[in-house]
Parts: sequence; structure tokens; C-alpha cells
Amino acid sequence: MVVSRGAACTLGHAIEIDGVSVRLDGTSILENVTASVPMGKLCALVGPNGAGKTTLLMTMLGLVPHSGHIRFCACGPHGGGVPRIGYVPQRLDFDRAAPISVTDFLCLAGQRRPLFLGRRRAAERQARAALNRVAIEHLGSRALGQLSGGELQRVLLAQVLLDEPQVILLDEPVSGVDVAGEQLFLELVREITASGEHTVLMVSHDISVVAERAEHVIALKGTVVCQGPPREALTPENLLRLFGVHVHHIGVCERPAGTNHDHGHRHDGGRRARDDSSAEAGT
Repeated sequence: MVVSRGAACTLGHAIEIDGVSVRLDGTSILENVTASVPMGKLCALVGPNGAGKTTLLMTMLGLVPHSGHIRFCACGPHGGGVPRIGYVPQRLDFDRAAPISVTDFLCLAGQRRPLFLGRRRAAERQARAALNRVAIEHLGSRALGQLSGGELQRVLLAQVLLDEPQVILLDEPVSGVDVAGEQLFLELVREITASGEHTVLMVSHDISVVAERAEHVIALKGTVVCQGPPREALTPENLLRLFGVHVHHIGVCERPAGTNHDHGHRHDGGRRARDDSSAEAGT
């Protein structure tokens, strides 16, 4: 397993993946994955269920043994040193009855003393600033367990931003979130990358959203099917290889008889087909 941070890079990439393969319990999950994530951009990682998207994120975090190389490059606006990496999971499992507010939750990352002894002023200021960045400062006193799915994901994004990461990994952050919440979350992500100081790699099933919001796409189906700007990479031929559907252009597709659609783009006059139960369960 090789995950190097701060390696030299001359091509403007935040992440370089070189020949990565993963086998779990004797089953090949990823095979010779080679791809790059441009620095300071929103990059989407797309593919059908079981394509290995979550496994690739876990590999980047050093949590899954693999062959090949993953390099987090310290170049461009970040300069030298080890990049900070933030991760937002698809969901957070916690006791929703726990008496903890949103601000308390964020302060946990900024202080060592127990919360029952009070919040540090510096930690509280940082928490408020992070909530302001994701436009939910009004939720600071709300109990964490009372948040909607979209609100909770924005709190998790705020928690990640406390450490000012240069690379942010998002594992289907809007799965199960309504359309309005999804659009707001993605607008926030684009604002975060606008300065070029943060690189975001986001797993998504929604091809229409990827085409609209992402600046780069990596299409995965055990190995890389295609990569590049969405409008160039997500051709009808590549989408057929990826999902098994005939696509005239992004957002309108025809399914061959007997195929399932779980890929999250638009069918039949613009209705969005989404599989909100599409967690990959480790693959």
C-alpha cells in the first residue's frame, strides 16, 4: 500500500492515482485504476452501484490495502508540505437523542476539555465562522438530532472546513437529500473551490448534476472508463459502457429492454431518476 503526501507534481494535479488495484476477500474491486484530479477543481467520481467508488475514496484515506500508487501533490497554490485532507461521509450514525447542539458538535474539534466544562471562546468563534461559510449560522443552537438530511450534511461540511483542508473527499453527500437541498449543497461546494485553494472529489450518481456542476469527471466501473471535462468524457458511447443505457446527450437516455436504471440522470421529459438507497456498502 503506497499513499504518499506532498509528492512533487508538475502537471497541476491535486491527486494522482497510478495503477491502483484492490482485492477484498478474494474479489477484485478495483483493477489498474489510473486517473488524476485537477488542483482547485470540483471533480466528480461517477459509476454504477458496485463500481468501487467508495472503495477508491477509502483507499485514498489509507483505509484499504491496495497495490499501485496514490500521490497527494503539494504544488500550485498550496506550496510545499503535507496537504490537509477532509472527508464527508454519505451519512453520520449517531444517537439523535443526544443533547448536543450544532455548535457544541463543531467545538469538539477545537478544544480538549469536555463540553460540560464549557466551550473555548476560540473554538466557538471558529464554529460560528464555519457555519457562516455554509450558510447555516442560524442552526448553531439547534440540536444535532433535529436536523434534516441536507442540514446535517452542511454541518459535516462545516466541520471539515474548520481545518481548512486542501483536498476534500465527499462520499455521495446529497444522497437522500431533496432537490432544493442538493442544489444548495452543490452551490456551496462550487463556492469553496472557486478560489482554487480547495480541491473536491465528490462521488455522485446523478449524471445531470455532474454535467452542470463538476469541472472534471472520472467514470469508474472497476477500472476507469473515461475521464476529463464532463461534456467531453460523458459521451453516449462511454455512458453505454458505464451504465448500459443508450444516451443521446446528457440528461436524455433510452434503456434497452430489461435493464435497470440506477445511475441518476434524467428520463422521460426531465423527471430525475435517482436511487436514494444506492449506498455501495464498501464497494
